[in-house]
Amino acid sequence: MSAREASVESIQRELTAFARRARATAARMHPELSLVSFTILAHLEEQQGCRATDLAAHYLLDKSTVSRQVAALERLGYIERRVDATDHRVQVLHLAQHGIETLAAARVSRKEIFQERLAAWDPEDLARFAEYLVRYNADAAAHPLP
Repeated sequence: MSAREASVESIQRELTAFARRARATAARMHPELSLVSFTILAHLEEQQGCRATDLAAHYLLDKSTVSRQVAALERLGYIERRVDATDHRVQVLHLAQHGIETLAAARVSRKEIFQERLAAWDPEDLARFAEYLVRYNADAAAHPLP
């Protein structure tokens, strides 16, 4: 195995471990919400609302999958539907007050966790790591897998 292949294999293994830890952390922070639910809430906040079909397109998910997630989030009081001001036939999903508060609390908690985990890191290493993550995510967004 070449050094490049070994590095790619290591990256794949470590990103998988990272994803597992992220799901577990999300579950501990709020047992009612999965990591997927958190990302949907964050997306709604970032976009200041969107349609369920927009969520399906953004996450490359089936509309029925998104519909189930949205229904559960709505039932729990995290999101609400509002009629689109420009097209009254369209319903736009927005964060409800409970969703806004939950996201804010999750951000504080996550920030504390990351501060603690990275406390011993050298500032240059932190900056390099942040730069690599930004670069990786930008490349992944520009070249999505089929």
